[in-house]
Amino acid sequence: GASSAREKEEEERATVQQFLVLFTEKYSLVSDETNSHFLPPSHPRDHRFKMSALLLALAKKSLRSQTKLMSFQKTSVRAFSSAGSVEVFNPDGDKRVVVTKMLPGTRWLDVLTKQLGARVEVYTDAKHANTIVPNSAIIDLIGDKCDAVLGQLTEDWSAETFGALKNAGGVMYSNYAVGYNNVNVADANAANIAVGNTPGVLTETTAEITAALTLAAARRVVEADEFMRAGKYLGWLPDLFVGKLLQRGTLGLIGAGRIGSAYAKMMVEGHYMDLVYFDKFQNEKLENYMKGYSDFLESQGEKGITCKRVDTVEEVLSVADVVSLHPLLDKTTHHLINSERLALMKEDAILVNAARGPVVDEVALVSHLQANPNFRCGLDVFEDEPDMKPGLAECKNAVIVPHIASASMWTRGGMATLAACNISSFLQGLPNYESPDMTPYVDGPFESMPKYCPSIVNMSEIQR
Repeated sequence: GASSAREKEEEERATVQQFLVLFTEKYSLVSDETNSHFLPPSHPRDHRFKMSALLLALAKKSLRSQTKLMSFQKTSVRAFSSAGSVEVFNPDGDKRVVVTKMLPGTRWLDVLTKQLGARVEVYTDAKHANTIVPNSAIIDLIGDKCDAVLGQLTEDWSAETFGALKNAGGVMYSNYAVGYNNVNVADANAANIAVGNTPGVLTETTAEITAALTLAAARRVVEADEFMRAGKYLGWLPDLFVGKLLQRGTLGLIGAGRIGSAYAKMMVEGHYMDLVYFDKFQNEKLENYMKGYSDFLESQGEKGITCKRVDTVEEVLSVADVVSLHPLLDKTTHHLINSERLALMKEDAILVNAARGPVVDEVALVSHLQANPNFRCGLDVFEDEPDMKPGLAECKNAVIVPHIASASMWTRGGMATLAACNISSFLQGLPNYESPDMTPYVDGPFESMPKYCPSIVNMSEIQR
């Protein structure tokens, strides 16, 4: 009895100690020599918290919830490179893959360590934990031997970084994004390095944030939230935060691809809006969908909706109550929305951008917001991320969020899996995937993943 009690006590102490190691690392706490107390570094020693039954229960629950991640941690080691600290998974892998930020989920790690059998080094240095990793650090991470890099859309991938990767024997760069305007594909081609991206898992997630920004701007949600939190609400008033009704208004799209179409369906079906869109290519599938929806409304005794493709951006801007931007970013769409085009919009219109920041001349937008208090916008992206142009933060008629359009766990985890599969499949000599349906990679059984690269944008230019 006494022996088993001591064993139980030791087991509980070990559980708490394991929890405290993780807890103190995560929250920068320090513990005393026995690990029976813990406190912030600046906290007086006489106010420390004793280890208790509550702490033990918290430790057990926390450790249970981290079981899968800890299974990776048991096979990983912390190391240091010339760029700073890294976490190494599958240290004895025969290929070396560098990942510039820790990514959500664990499926992507399975792909690289189990499917490919690679050594994976994830950059974890505190200096760049919450910032963009500079080229100098990326080049140091690549070092003398590196087969592939999984990087971020905020990084500059051009001649300098591709040259370093080529010199290290690398053949693959996988961008953790569907867009790749941070990548100079011509420089990648010159270095004979494949470039991957992550399409097919951002559509609904990005459409949802676009709809959220639209509604938040129309109904002044952020202003009202700040008002309540400041304790300014003294009672209901007839004119308190009066906003714009979207029902039976006109929705304008500039760009009617997958994301624009998904957003249009949400808004048209939710608010019975007429749709007008500009795109270089006619979207017959979207038009047929809207025709079918209009027919359904009429069959139910409701007024139908209309859908029309127009020839110019200006036509969309002049008639729409809400304008949502969904173009690719290139030389023709840089500053697509400028002061002249903003002047064409309705006085109380709403402009939404969850595409790319430089599509909008942000200085012109700030001036327009300041001069037209009933005009509103919702922005997920910015011209000079992570910075905003002067004055934007002070505009109460702007709803601004930090590039979170893809920030659902399913999408961010799916992006990580696709980015990893691009590397794994390419290094195994597999061809490009021909289907737009990426769910077999993200949701299907691990063993049944397609034996293809999800998306290599320059496959035809690469000599393998």
